[in-house]
Amino acid sequence: MLKKIVAPMVLALSLAVAASGAAEAQTRVTLKSAKAGSSYYVMMVQLGELMKKESGGKIQPTVEESQGSVQNVKEAGRRPGNFLFTSPPNLLADARAAKKPFEGETGYDKIRTLFVMPFVTIHIVVQKDSGVTDVMQLAGKKFIAGGKGTFCERRTTRIFELLGLDGKVDVVDVELDAASNAMRNDKVAGFATCSSHPTPQLVELATTTPLVVLSFTDAQRKAILAADPLSGPLSIAAGTYKDQSQAVETVGVPVGAFTTTAMDDETAYFITRNFWQKRDQLAKENPWWGGVSPEMVNQLGTKLHPGALKYYKEAGIKVDDSLM
Repeated sequence: MLKKIVAPMVLALSLAVAASGAAEAQTRVTLKSAKAGSSYYVMMVQLGELMKKESGGKIQPTVEESQGSVQNVKEAGRRPGNFLFTSPPNLLADARAAKKPFEGETGYDKIRTLFVMPFVTIHIVVQKDSGVTDVMQLAGKKFIAGGKGTFCERRTTRIFELLGLDGKVDVVDVELDAASNAMRNDKVAGFATCSSHPTPQLVELATTTPLVVLSFTDAQRKAILAADPLSGPLSIAAGTYKDQSQAVETVGVPVGAFTTTAMDDETAYFITRNFWQKRDQLAKENPWWGGVSPEMVNQLGTKLHPGALKYYKEAGIKVDDSLM
């Protein structure tokens, strides 16, 4: 009788231990970048799928929607576990220095670099029939300067300051996901969106609403770039968006994929190595991946995670001493 009772108990315990071991063998990674519908959200979905596939399911990714880089960085300062997020490098520098909007906050020294993401492309978008053909003509117009409280809003506001438009544009403070409808319904002349191109939001909007992505003049772009040496000139090729007959001359901001010291070296190494080894495959699905290379990691200005550094050394990539 005792054997009949004990045997099922041993079997049940063995199954429980096996199930527990299988669960422990899985590594959960949370990925966070931007609003659903943005190019960066799509990138996070791609990266999550890549991690799961290449690890044979050992890495279990969860992609979360975000209001933008400011939220990502703030969460990185206090979030436990494996957290992969995107941000422009200058925002991390501001966080470490406790500058606005990170005043009085700590915890940002534990952020570490993994790899380079496609650059943020600054899009200044207006209705085609608005009569606006130059950014200076936004004076007196209602305009959504990027999502409320986001890096894009801060960046667009800074551009207006540099071009002498500070206080002259009627900036409407709303969430970016309301921008398309606001422009479509003539509530605003246009809006700014900061995402790698082509951004899905504009691809979709352009199919129903005639729009124009404004170019900066050479003088305007020179003034913008002089104030931010991390930025660079970018061109949006003709035909990127519906009825876009010529290239748009704008500016771009570098972006990185970051994590924290809470991520173990093995996971950081695996993610970094597989990203670069599969980069060309990703680019076949979405061309924005083709514009990044391992050497660009030196633009990110934040120390590399030891696991990521291991990959770059193995791959023979020269890394600045400041990132080690």
